[in-house]
Amino acid sequence: MIKGTIGRKIGMMQLFRDDGEVVVTAIEAGPCFVTQVKTEAKDGYNAVQLGFGETKLLNSPQKGHLKEIGQFKHLREFSVDDVDSVQVGQKIDVDMFKSGDLLNVTGISKGKGFAGVVKRHHFAGGPKTHGQSDRHRAPGSIGATTSPGRVFKGTRMAGHMGDRRVTTRNIKVLEVDLDRHLLLVKGAVPGARKGLLLIKKAGVG
Repeated sequence: MIKGTIGRKIGMMQLFRDDGEVVVTAIEAGPCFVTQVKTEAKDGYNAVQLGFGETKLLNSPQKGHLKEIGQFKHLREFSVDDVDSVQVGQKIDVDMFKSGDLLNVTGISKGKGFAGVVKRHHFAGGPKTHGQSDRHRAPGSIGATTSPGRVFKGTRMAGHMGDRRVTTRNIKVLEVDLDRHLLLVKGAVPGARKGLLLIKKAGVG
């Protein structure tokens, strides 16, 4: 069994259920196609490569790799238990999930650009009185002087915020729409609209 699929974030919406209003995220999950099967004997590990999203912008090596399967914009690998049960060209659809499943969803978070410590790390900032006119959003002390005489690596400071790989765990599936390849999941997932997502069942490697 393939342990995940590739999708795209459609957006957020409200779903009115019997127990009240719920905010959900709509995800277009697949359809994906198996573009390569990797075996432990040949490649050192068992995995499958899935293709998702059509494109015409492929170079010659990419076209040769995909052969007659299709022209896919995104290629990602997923682990698999039994490679013998998977064939190149096999279609992987949203039917691998059902209502009530818990998912781990990985995506690239929204980029916020350069941000200070208050926004980036939720620092409280400096005092707002007693003559502190320019310390409201400052980081404060970032280290001592003589010892150690430097700033420790990893010290939380201002810098580039967002635009990094983030995984949201144990997201619950509310509905599965097989005809439109849609997953409706409770809560938010990383990234902006149309952002690429890797979707795996929670607890699966």
